[in-house]
Amino acid sequence: MLKTVVCVSGGGSNLQAILDAVESGGITNAQVSAVICNNPGAKALERAARHNVPAIVMSPKNYPDRAEFHRAFTEKMCQLDPDLIVLAGFLVKIPEEMVKRFPNRIINVHPSLIPSFCGVGYYGLKVHEKALERGVRVTGATVHFVNEGMDEGPIIAQKPVEVLEDDTPQSLQRRVMEQAEWILLPQAIDDIANGRIRVEEGRVRRSPV
Repeated sequence: MLKTVVCVSGGGSNLQAILDAVESGGITNAQVSAVICNNPGAKALERAARHNVPAIVMSPKNYPDRAEFHRAFTEKMCQLDPDLIVLAGFLVKIPEEMVKRFPNRIINVHPSLIPSFCGVGYYGLKVHEKALERGVRVTGATVHFVNEGMDEGPIIAQKPVEVLEDDTPQSLQRRVMEQAEWILLPQAIDDIANGRIRVEEGRVRRSPV
């Protein structure tokens, strides 16, 4: 059973998609053992409570500096000892030490087709604002492993989403979540839990398991 910790910052819609998939059988051989959130007012905490999943609030604001937060965050994750860490709309950069402690065991969902609209400064609505400003006709979402860079880890899966003429950042964000993120993230967890994907030489390899 793949012990999974989900890290969130806001509404937790991706967390909900994961919890629903676990309960419906869309994700097998995995369980959400804990949720970590950096925002004490996040709706994601309510979602965790409804599913009886322990939730931990850890905000950088509660530590004297970012280094101390990184130390405490990494220590807490080591105590939880997950097989997989899932960043589901988590707006805090993962400490390099944590990446080293959990190699190829951290995945992230990003609301664009990487390498487009990713990296430093591209998060939340900002991604969709930039996509609309650029005038792209297709956007989407990407699930990838996390390394020391920003949105640079090996890509697990991508799914395109059409951009409509009357889209706003908010409508595009919603459709990318519904048509891509909520599908890709549970599937990636299920693939990892059932040994269908692995990382070799910096690339994701798939096995017909």
